[in-house]
Amino acid sequence: MSTAEKRSISPQEYLTIERAAEIRHEYYNGEMFAMSGASLAHNTIAGNIFAVFREQFADRDCQAFIADMRVKVDRKGLYTYPDVVTACDPQFEDEELDTLINPRVIVEVLSKSTEDYDRGTKFEMYRRLPSLQDYVLVSQDKMHVEHFQRQPDGRWILEEFDLPERTLAFETSNCILNVGDVYAKVAFGESK
Repeated sequence: MSTAEKRSISPQEYLTIERAAEIRHEYYNGEMFAMSGASLAHNTIAGNIFAVFREQFADRDCQAFIADMRVKVDRKGLYTYPDVVTACDPQFEDEELDTLINPRVIVEVLSKSTEDYDRGTKFEMYRRLPSLQDYVLVSQDKMHVEHFQRQPDGRWILEEFDLPERTLAFETSNCILNVGDVYAKVAFGESK
């Protein structure tokens, strides 16, 4: 009995396939991975965050994107779909304008199936993006937000938020995010 060898695909092959696909796939190290659906809590949290950023960016050159904006993380080939991503003076990989290359803030809403990846390999890769200044991990099971901020010397500092009256400040984007707004209309216990 023989086993079929997995064929590695190039980033360009991935983009060609992905742009024609009906479902989204992340790409890492020559492989495509289908994205799973999200819970009501996950979607509500991501939508809340997007709405806050969008409102604050209304009269500025910054933009917020939700779920379907692909981000190219490095030239070796990591393409992801953060739950929410912002960019000031957005730049794209090509004329398709569907692959952001200069994210300023990336937000991931944690789920049981992706939490280890979001905290580990994905964050390690995200830190290589020179434009990235803030990485935010949001629990959907309880009120808990982790905000990692890049310091001028390259270190990342973590601040945690568990109370609705607390506010995250995104200094390089000149915007804020209130924890109570993040969790508006979220009923805990609905997550996957």
